[in-house]
Amino acid sequence: MSSYYDTSQFKKGLKLQFDGQPYNVVDSEFRKPGKGQAVYTLRVKNLLTGNVVEKNFRSGDKIEAADVHETNLQYLYNDSTHWHFMHPETFEQYAIAKGALGDDWKYLVEEMKVGATFWNGQPITITCPNHVVLAVTYCEPGARGNTATNVLKPAQVETGGEFGVPIFINIGDLVKIDTRTGSYVERVQNR
Repeated sequence: MSSYYDTSQFKKGLKLQFDGQPYNVVDSEFRKPGKGQAVYTLRVKNLLTGNVVEKNFRSGDKIEAADVHETNLQYLYNDSTHWHFMHPETFEQYAIAKGALGDDWKYLVEEMKVGATFWNGQPITITCPNHVVLAVTYCEPGARGNTATNVLKPAQVETGGEFGVPIFINIGDLVKIDTRTGSYVERVQNR
């Protein structure tokens, strides 16, 4: 049995369903023109494709709620096409295609705990912690005596991802990366 939301319940973060696909409300705007009925404009992100679109609704419209739920999963391994996760209590395993992960695959190290959004019994998106610590596996050596500030060089990390790091970072160093921006935060001593 489906549940529905009234336009008066629209807010950021609400999960809705249109045309058989789940969406997350990114922004909600209410407009009351001088004449006629009030209009709600929603910016919604498709949870399957990542596309953001605008939808308009008249006051009093009812929209189907998306049957999604959130839980935590533990990252296990990848086989270069799918990333495999396990529910820590039921030990049930799930595979998510690399394309569905977006850039989040760059941050995943074995045994990391992530948030997951499920729809129709399958995980469709994950949410990484805000910061991760990754080991640098390859980078060019920094130029000695180069003291220019904010100079970055590309560095490959243990996950296969590549990030810009300061020139003093070397192979084997641990770096903290902000997963929201993909930027270097600091060098750390241990995980």
